[in-house]
Amino acid sequence: MSFFALLGLSILSLRHHKSRSFLTALGIVIGVTTVIAILSLLQGLNNTIDEQFASLGTNTIYVQKMELNFGSGPGQFDFEEIAKRPDLTIEDAEAIAELPTIAEAVTTMSREVGALTHKGNEAEKCSLKGSGEGGEATASLIVERGRFINVNDQKRRRMVCVIGSYISINLFPDEDPLGQMLEVDGHKYQVVGVLAEKGAMFGRSQDNVAFIPINTYQKFYSTPEGRASIFGGSSIEVLPAEGVSVDEALLQVEELMRLRHGLHYYEDNDFGLNTQSSMFSSLNQITTIAWIVMVGIAANSLLVGGIGIMNIMLVSVAERTREIGIRKAVGARTRDILMQFLLEAVVLSLVGGAIGILAGLGIAGLVSLLTDLQATAMWWTIAIGFVFSAIVGVFFGIYPAQKASKLNPIDAIRYE
Repeated sequence: MSFFALLGLSILSLRHHKSRSFLTALGIVIGVTTVIAILSLLQGLNNTIDEQFASLGTNTIYVQKMELNFGSGPGQFDFEEIAKRPDLTIEDAEAIAELPTIAEAVTTMSREVGALTHKGNEAEKCSLKGSGEGGEATASLIVERGRFINVNDQKRRRMVCVIGSYISINLFPDEDPLGQMLEVDGHKYQVVGVLAEKGAMFGRSQDNVAFIPINTYQKFYSTPEGRASIFGGSSIEVLPAEGVSVDEALLQVEELMRLRHGLHYYEDNDFGLNTQSSMFSSLNQITTIAWIVMVGIAANSLLVGGIGIMNIMLVSVAERTREIGIRKAVGARTRDILMQFLLEAVVLSLVGGAIGILAGLGIAGLVSLLTDLQATAMWWTIAIGFVFSAIVGVFFGIYPAQKASKLNPIDAIRYE
């Protein structure tokens, strides 16, 4: 018999037992749904992380108290030792800025503030950041109107600020914010610049921020102590010069900082050097682990589904023993019987895979609709779903098909 004739017989047999066929394929549906949904969401997460990290400045180097590694467990960090490390200073940033490989180096500090106010208007849940000249470049900010903080603002501790678009909209809905005064923590600042909208990062707005000169910031706010200084203390944002690679700039910054901190060659760094690529790589490690775990769970579902297919196919062989004997008696070859039952298993598995793919894409789309995470279904994601389904069908269908093809026609005809 031709392949298409055998395929037609397989589909006809499955249609005669619709409920049983669907329940048998349910394990495949669940497994493929999980695989497709997880792969789509993780790919979307990776794309989102890539885009949002790029918005921070792909070449920016962050000199901080500790080296960030999102893939490390909390037990791998000695926070007591890290908290005792020296604070990073404006003088450190000025020394780094003198390096020939560096374009900008800016000391920054930040804190959450209750609200910024202006004539009865409020902007809540905002960040106040101390920065300096060149801070817009190191943080990949665009000054839409006015200017950013300059060296005179910093040296003279001027009461000026540069605000994000969220603050501009909420405090100055009907007037030009430039030159206006706003108040935060009892101190009044004159607005000298407004930043272009940056959007959200990991669900948190980047536009509810106000920048003031770092010296002004340090005048009103003390440096956190103990463990709070690890993430709440000062850091230095460094931008390599044009044509200089991040790795080359890193080496010079590390050498200079070790020299300034008086470290011997055998001593570890008492500061951390972080880049966008290193932090993105660490987050990728987390998503990779999540991918492996979820695919493992999905593989278990596929295994259960495959066992279900094999079980039902064995039942089908037993039920159709006389049919197999009659077909063999009238000339059906062993390979025809083998191919028919194998095709039934593969068709059953592929139908379950197709339903699973549609369900997985639907779940990923629903998550994207209800959250900020945008799922991305690549072509290879759908291909994996079909390949997994076909492999399960062949692997778990081969034994029942072989058993059916090896039946003795005389014994099969006599079977009751």
